[in-house]
Amino acid sequence: MSATTGAAILLIALPIAFNAAFATLAARFDYPDILRRPTSEVLARFSEGGTGLVLTWWGFALTAVLLAPLAILLSAASDQADPTLLTVAATTGVLAAVVQFLGLIRWPFLVPYLAKQHADPHASEARKEAVDVVFQSFNRYLGVAVGEHLGYLLTGAWSILAGVALTQTDVVSGWVGVPGVAIGGTLALCSLEFVGRGEREGWKLAAGVTPIAYVAWSLWLVATGVALLA
Repeated sequence: MSATTGAAILLIALPIAFNAAFATLAARFDYPDILRRPTSEVLARFSEGGTGLVLTWWGFALTAVLLAPLAILLSAASDQADPTLLTVAATTGVLAAVVQFLGLIRWPFLVPYLAKQHADPHASEARKEAVDVVFQSFNRYLGVAVGEHLGYLLTGAWSILAGVALTQTDVVSGWVGVPGVAIGGTLALCSLEFVGRGEREGWKLAAGVTPIAYVAWSLWLVATGVALLA
């Protein structure tokens, strides 16, 4: 299989898998809105989801991993572009995959333990408070700082770099890379949702734009994949 074919397959498969897992979590777990609710409610809903919910989170985390080989293969397929640009793009894409995976993988491994401890009928109030602190700390660090802030920023940067690279090669029509630049810039801007003045409640504009940007990003990936196969 050539790098071009491999990149095309991943360009189509990644957004489909990502959005399927996200939609399942939204339907079964009220994600992401539930993250703004008290810890006790989040963990109770998580426990109700059972093994199926844990596996869904595991699958969702694995969709982030797909970005790493995609970034490498797309750079290889765009070999007519500037070599330095391609190297930076591939590296940025791999880093984006790593930080998003780290942000999500707490759900199938850490959260089940916390939910069990919180639901223990013999757990003291002090223990439940400790669970709350641990859950919220990991939510802020791995979820917001690593998964969302760095994830959005690096995914946006990769999209910009990949978009520019696509305009420098004849593997697809030059216009295919242009939306990637625009969408990537938007995702990078969305990474500021919990930075500065909006740190406590979040920047509402970024919060509203982020889901739209990810839908546009998904469509761009699929369109690019189809263009590579054409």
